[in-house]
Amino acid sequence: MHTLRELKEMLETRGLAPRKSLGQNFLIDKNLVRKLVDASGVQAGDRVLEVGPGAGALTEALLERGCDVVACELDDGLAELMQERFGDRITLIRGDCLASKHALHPEIVRAMGDGPYRLIANLPYNAASPLMATLLADHPNCLGQYVTIQKEVGERLMAKPGTKAYGPLTVIVQALAKVERIATLPPECFWPRPGVTSVMLALVRRDDPLTDAPAALSAMCHTLFSKRRKTLGAILGRAAMLPEGVTHEQRPETLTPEQIVELARSAAVRDGAA
Repeated sequence: MHTLRELKEMLETRGLAPRKSLGQNFLIDKNLVRKLVDASGVQAGDRVLEVGPGAGALTEALLERGCDVVACELDDGLAELMQERFGDRITLIRGDCLASKHALHPEIVRAMGDGPYRLIANLPYNAASPLMATLLADHPNCLGQYVTIQKEVGERLMAKPGTKAYGPLTVIVQALAKVERIATLPPECFWPRPGVTSVMLALVRRDDPLTDAPAALSAMCHTLFSKRRKTLGAILGRAAMLPEGVTHEQRPETLTPEQIVELARSAAVRDGAA
């Protein structure tokens, strides 16, 4: 892994610089890079998707472990740098990791195939939430996600019912995965320094997900949390069947992911019978 001085020189000689518009903040602490790779448990031969590889510090660590790396880079200049550094040692995809808010870049889908893989990445802040949710909902062969993301997003993923951070993303993620904090990263771990603190998280797909219909759960979350200040009775109607222990006077943010999953399941049954 390059020192900060070497990283700056490597970019400057190519006329490159971090782009704030793309959320580019390079992780420069080699111990934390190693910590993320260690937490993932990857071994030689394992397939890894890396999004936003930047100058390749994490890529280098993954290759040292013997991983089969597919890297997706939106920035043309950094993509050229990655190609120059690693050549055919990686599969490089140029462009946005998402074809739309809820769909992966088709080249990523083709490159990852049907076999198991993990996402290991220092994620650009503007790509984190939709990418992570899409992988969980629609790509079950992605067995885990080991990522560095903005602390605010991390708090949403780990939030408890009744807290300000609790919302649709919380429910969907916790219904499909177990979320654990690996480390908290202050701004000085990055270059350039972001204006926020970051966290490393592990999202490990549940062996027993709370739902097998994430689209229906997402629709129920939208219905509930778009009117989160109202009661369930006002949102769903007083005739709506509610999970045991839940009342029409409660607000959506007080419900557990399990209870919201049950609401979504009941709604699907009702709609199917109508």
